[in-house]
Amino acid sequence: MSIHPFEEHAVNRITRIFLPSLAFVVVLAVWQAVKWISGWSVAVFPSPLEAAEGMWELIANGTLLKHAVASLYRVTWGYYSAVVVGFPLGIVLGWWKGAQLAANTLIQFLRPISPLAWIPLAVLWFGIGDKPAVFLIFLSSFFPLLVSTITAVNHIRPIYFQVAANFNFSSLETATKVIIPAILPEVLPALRISLGIAWLVVVAAEMIAVKSGLGYLILDSRNALRMDFVMDAMIAIGIIGVVLDRVISQLMKIRSLSWGSA
Repeated sequence: MSIHPFEEHAVNRITRIFLPSLAFVVVLAVWQAVKWISGWSVAVFPSPLEAAEGMWELIANGTLLKHAVASLYRVTWGYYSAVVVGFPLGIVLGWWKGAQLAANTLIQFLRPISPLAWIPLAVLWFGIGDKPAVFLIFLSSFFPLLVSTITAVNHIRPIYFQVAANFNFSSLETATKVIIPAILPEVLPALRISLGIAWLVVVAAEMIAVKSGLGYLILDSRNALRMDFVMDAMIAIGIIGVVLDRVISQLMKIRSLSWGSA
């Protein structure tokens, strides 16, 4: 007996909702079980209910929204700065082989250095505030995007450039009509990964260089022995991270963005 396509779609949709929900229920159950077994106080390990009460308190007084907006502000500036610089630079280096050969060793030297290793210099150069955090986020997103863009340009089939030459395309036309559409299928996953890295780095940067943001909320709550707030900030980081990932993953599904995936 065959299953109607509509019924199969409905079953798949229910499965996609049920399985993630089940995973969260299991995590909550384990969390509560650890709380019961350990007997730790709320100042050490809050229960799910205690964390929920703390979350309501943070939402009600606007603290969570304030810190979340501050983190998103820094990620937006740092991430988009990395895209604006890294994407076109990657195209130039991938297209111009001489420049790629000259810059490759320097890129491979700087790329493995953790963005967190730059914290002392960032604070020294930019002081306390948004600028050092934005700089660290920029670094964390820049190199993955740059390397992915260079690699994607290197993978473009030479015949595409030959066709562009036959039509007497200018450099700008070749870049906009050939290179960018051809590399987007490879670059979009890099954009997704870079955004995830940026969201990771902002939390660490906010623990050192600023007085707001979800990273600062974690540090400040720890100092005040409000472990429920610490857990709530971690939950908020996870939720926002999922939302950001879903947004860019939906962007990757838009086939009209490129012909290179055809």
